[in-house]
Amino acid sequence: MFSVPTLTTARLTLRPMRSEDWAAYRWLMGSERAQYMGGPFSDAAAWGMFCSDHAQWDLFGCSALMIDETVTGACVGQVGINAGPLFPEFELGWFVYPEFEGRGYAREAAEAMLSWAKEVRQLPSLVSYVDPANARSAGLALRLGAELDPKAERPSPGDLVYRHY
Repeated sequence: MFSVPTLTTARLTLRPMRSEDWAAYRWLMGSERAQYMGGPFSDAAAWGMFCSDHAQWDLFGCSALMIDETVTGACVGQVGINAGPLFPEFELGWFVYPEFEGRGYAREAAEAMLSWAKEVRQLPSLVSYVDPANARSAGLALRLGAELDPKAERPSPGDLVYRHY
């Protein structure tokens, strides 16, 4: 079994989730910003997602890490590799809280998670499921080197699937 890692980049610390992360996570999942992830979600649904993000480490050896600015300690978002019955393949996903957007944090965190997935977890490929209206996430998937895979299975029929090789 894999332990939950802590990863570092030039500016970020990707760390295990803590209970104090719930308030900001709940706000995001309950807001219109969650529309690209199937939301907005009720508190109960968001709590289930939060707990799933934590539990996947024990069940599948991968899941979410919170993204902190190393210098300030501020939590800026989340990056993770989702697995399990709701995901046809291992899925790389990310979000950044609104006040921290536009600083390249999602890309930096996703690159670190991709490296971990290949070097430590040794996953042969990952996908990112992206709502077609979410141009920023689609653009990030492409900047990460992913390619659109129109034949890939997807959890939601309308999702675009970007394959990370």
